Amino acid sequence: MKTKKPTGYILYKGKSLIDNLPIVVIAIVKSSNKKTGDMIQTYILVDNGLTPFENAKLGNDFSVCGDCKHRPTKNNTCYVTLFQGANQVYKSYKKGSYPFDLNMASIISTDRVVRIGSYGNPSAVPVKVWDTLTKYAKGKTSYEHNWIDKIGNFDISTMKFSMASVDNETEYHQAKKLGYRTFRVKHINESMMSNEIICPASEEAGRKATCQDCKLCSGNTIKAKDIVINVHGAKRNNFKGISINQV
Repeated sequence: MKTKKPTGYILYKGKSLIDNLPIVVIAIVKSSNKKTGDMIQTYILVDNGLTPFENAKLGNDFSVCGDCKHRPTKNNTCYVTLFQGANQVYKSYKKGSYPFDLNMASIISTDRVVRIGSYGNPSAVPVKVWDTLTKYAKGKTSYEHNWIDKIGNFDISTMKFSMASVDNETEYHQAKKLGYRTFRVKHINESMMSNEIICPASEEAGRKATCQDCKLCSGNTIKAKDIVINVHGAKRNNFKGISINQV
């Protein structure tokens, strides 16, 4: 009989670099996400026995999200639908479905594109985990919100491969002064900056490419313009009650 191959691998189990509470990082081998394409998806999850949805509702997601203003206990504008991917991944993890094998995950990622932080801030995890995972990958995407607050043991080297997630023009200019490339979610009525281009995978760009094909969101590992996208996802309507400068 053939042994069934794992659908994912545990990359890290330990303390969050944000608040020292337990987290787990899991890489999922296959993805049906139409926007991103079939990338290696990685989930950074609070590891306390509760589901990601429950932790987000209680504010325990601070361990993986930091003080991000899009969290459910704040403005509730995060595009991630927790009761789908993240919840299912955590439940499978608790059932023992994923082996702990960072090196095998790295091999599986050979010539693939890795999405660092499909949920959660990459800076919650030691950078060496991401370096090992992507050693043989042909590309990566990564978005970091904690660059501005630097909560916890923030490792600035996370930004070598991460886009600085910015939510307004002020943050955009702050990030540029620090030398970061940026990814900005904007209100549909806001205009673009001179150095921004529309995300090729976005609805407004006509979905010209998937993230897997595009690979522009890989921080300073490439030289390219900054990326902007209109607010999207199931909670986009929550954007209406929030001032542009706040979001």
